[in-house]
Amino acid sequence: MTAPAAPGAATEPVYRCASSTQDIDDSSYDGPWPDNWKITVKSCAARSGGTVYAYAEATWDGTAFRDVNNVRIFDGARLRLQIKASRDGTDPVVTERDFTEIERRLEDSTSGRNYDGCCRTRSIRHRVGLWPLACSVLFLDWHGDGRSYGRHDHTASPTV
Repeated sequence: MTAPAAPGAATEPVYRCASSTQDIDDSSYDGPWPDNWKITVKSCAARSGGTVYAYAEATWDGTAFRDVNNVRIFDGARLRLQIKASRDGTDPVVTERDFTEIERRLEDSTSGRNYDGCCRTRSIRHRVGLWPLACSVLFLDWHGDGRSYGRHDHTASPTV
């Protein structure tokens, strides 16, 4: 049996999340095999007093025709997590952080060349006023396609 929490004891903030899925074309490949990656990004925000906490989680179903653990799929990839203040018009960004670990995770496959996986960011936090939310943007730079980063905006969390 556990004891009840002491008055004023810190409690875990309750996160509110939203996710969206995109089919993203591997612009570096123009062959006969299916090359789209289905990537879902979930953005989550929670409030504790005047501080907002946010994290993002990406899951993907990649291709199955590349070599095992191919580190040349991307020239770069990053997941940008933002905390925004919800306002009429454009929501201003109050803080943001890029997480580049996702590139290594995207290029990691099973021994059967299955590029499915997930990656969760660390939390970021910021003191913010009314109606904050979390937002995520995925940036992918496909190796050898002659382009730079493509931007993929995902659904923002509900306000907290």
